[in-house]
Amino acid sequence: MMQARHQFSTPSDNWCQVHFADSEIKVLRASKQYIYDDLGNEFLDCVSSSAHVGHCHPHVVAAGHAQMLKLWTTQGFLNDTYSQYMKKLMDILPESLSVVYLVNSGSEATDLALRLGRLYTKRHDVAVFESSYHGNISSLVDISSKSFKRLPQGKKDFVHVIPLPRTRNNIENDQAEFCNEAQKVIQKASQNGTPVGVFISEIVVAAAGVVIPPPNYFKTVYQMVRSQGGICIADEVQTGLGRLGGDFWAFQGYGVVPDILAFGKSQGNGFPMAAVVTTREIADSLPEYMSTYGGNPLACAIGKAVLEVIINEKLMYSAKMVGKFLLEGLRGLMSKHPTIGDVRGMGLCIGMEVVCGRPDMKPATNFANRVLYLLKEQKVIVATQGEERNVIAMTPPLCFTLENARRVIGAFDNAFTKANQNDDVAPVPPNTSILGLASIPSNILGENEEEMPGPAKRQRQYEEMD
Repeated sequence: MMQARHQFSTPSDNWCQVHFADSEIKVLRASKQYIYDDLGNEFLDCVSSSAHVGHCHPHVVAAGHAQMLKLWTTQGFLNDTYSQYMKKLMDILPESLSVVYLVNSGSEATDLALRLGRLYTKRHDVAVFESSYHGNISSLVDISSKSFKRLPQGKKDFVHVIPLPRTRNNIENDQAEFCNEAQKVIQKASQNGTPVGVFISEIVVAAAGVVIPPPNYFKTVYQMVRSQGGICIADEVQTGLGRLGGDFWAFQGYGVVPDILAFGKSQGNGFPMAAVVTTREIADSLPEYMSTYGGNPLACAIGKAVLEVIINEKLMYSAKMVGKFLLEGLRGLMSKHPTIGDVRGMGLCIGMEVVCGRPDMKPATNFANRVLYLLKEQKVIVATQGEERNVIAMTPPLCFTLENARRVIGAFDNAFTKANQNDDVAPVPPNTSILGLASIPSNILGENEEEMPGPAKRQRQYEEMD
């Protein structure tokens, strides 16, 4: 199997590499927040945000199966499944966001959002966050700081980079400083005769290592952008549909409403679907749009079932409560392990920053990767994110339980203790792929914890392209 993969992958095909090349594990099935290999061994999945309501949720599976028996595709025709899904979707959106485009991936959604913004403002220039990532289409690579800084072309002139609003100690002072930095970038673009037409950002910046902006940051920055004729796009591909707990959308927690919303991944619980939602005024600027597979009956049936599960099983409330418990428990480890520089997050989107020590906070990339391996030994799968790939990120399915959270806290405690005691453990090389995204370990070893073998000798890199 591995020979075939290498045979048909190019040397630069980093995103086609699988996890833990030394182990060559085949994942055969998954259920809820667990995945299983070909021997039936079970791992706790703390990274599969796409399996939003849980792997293979029976209600979602049944809805997809029933629809597959009747109708898959009806481009250009009416069908009840589409109408039913649209009604449920509009019920959870702000009133001003009234036009929906259904597409097939987060990248496709973000690309269409960018296109809409540029058509409406009649401007090409875009403001983005430092260390941002918005997708793998060429138009998105151009505006993704994490991507273009690793390419020969570098940053293009129409891209204006706003420093990350990374709060450390004094939130009020940090907020004023970050807003001033954003204002300088926006004003400079206008003074140079290239005013910003579109500001696009994640609300909680997952790609940069789960960065949580200050409470009033987006109110201020959105007002800055709009006052000079621009529009604001919220990229909620990672955080939408209740992941942060309490609300369906991350922007609701900041008291703002974007002009355009793009979301995906979780929408289909692993089935490829995404959406762009905007105002009627902005939608009217797009003369024509067609998608062969966007909004097909199968996708709509699955999307409707996902919304039903989120609501019926109260998964947003669960994400809030379980996430709070997990966040507090991981923060409690900081007093014991000085290599934990920070633990931050909202709901079930949590990042642990691994450093050489406090207070200098120098990133410890190799140490973070070592911890990943030690967590893998305990059958807990996590990921690394951030510019230096030293932030261990957790975005599990929303059915994650308090018992799961307790297990993760204990596993982190054990992993950091062992990592600090065993300096002879060979460091794991960081991900050096073009996009520099998360390296997600997904090896599944040993049926019982006491029978688990040691870490693999080298890590297979995984590039999450969408």
